[in-house]
Amino acid sequence: MVIFRSLEEIREKLPNAVVTIGNFDGVHLGHREIFRRVRRAAAALGGVSAVITFVPHPLKVLPAGKKLRLINTCTEKETLIEASGIDYLVEIPFSGEFAAISAEEFVRKILVERIGTKKLIIGYDYAFGRNREGNAALLRRLGAECGFDVEVLEPIGTGETVFSSTTIRSMIANGDVKGVVPLLGRHYSISGRVVHGHHRGQGLGFPTANLETEKDLLPKNGVYAVKVKVGEATYDGACNIGDNPTFGDEAIAIEVFIFDFSGDLYGREIRIYFVDRIRDEKRFADADALQKAISSDVARCREILGTATIIEYHEYLTKD
Repeated sequence: MVIFRSLEEIREKLPNAVVTIGNFDGVHLGHREIFRRVRRAAAALGGVSAVITFVPHPLKVLPAGKKLRLINTCTEKETLIEASGIDYLVEIPFSGEFAAISAEEFVRKILVERIGTKKLIIGYDYAFGRNREGNAALLRRLGAECGFDVEVLEPIGTGETVFSSTTIRSMIANGDVKGVVPLLGRHYSISGRVVHGHHRGQGLGFPTANLETEKDLLPKNGVYAVKVKVGEATYDGACNIGDNPTFGDEAIAIEVFIFDFSGDLYGREIRIYFVDRIRDEKRFADADALQKAISSDVARCREILGTATIIEYHEYLTKD
């Protein structure tokens, strides 16, 4: 997949480009279906498939949404879109100045003159341009004038559930890591580097790896049954997210006890897959009470993970 990280990098129009536009946070199953349709349409035209997205996410720039926490990092999103079989990814730098562009200017100068769009496929609720003034009706009118077709997709989902990044973000933030799998298409995961913590786990008999991550969307504070990818090996584990109220800490920490693992992880990259939520984070009377609770948590995690089938990052990437 060719990635353009600015419009200026596009030196010539893409041949018979079939294009879709969106933020595609999470690259969930609804997004994957859109990409499939874009690829099929491109094949029918003898052209190429292209995805246009914005960096950073517009709601990170606009005043109303600066606290938005995203499902994917930019790198993860690129990887997932590439694995979906898309030929070109256009990442438009989003700013307040860009937000002021009218919908018609966006279509004429970017979609037509710069990219050479021959067909545009959008979701049923897509809006764009200054004050979200652009809609399907405007696109169809401009498409007829400028020589590109427009296809508006119906809501994509399963049963009564529509695949939605907003819904998925809310579920993850509320700790529903099990319920999110049928929408996201994989287990939610975070990756990062193992760093030094307070080393309390070692003293309690449960040495933990403390994770430093770029992800800003973390599941709700609590204890989770997880799978942990270390290099090419996958281990079961118990992960605590929170501020360790028993010890009066203030900063949020991600700590994972990896079952049946021995070795030095400091400085290494690992990925944590969240399988199920065990309990809320609690304040215990003392370290002994905490130790007993952790023992119970570990036993419960082993029970859950013993029969769990994890949809790992790689498995999702190779599934179409």
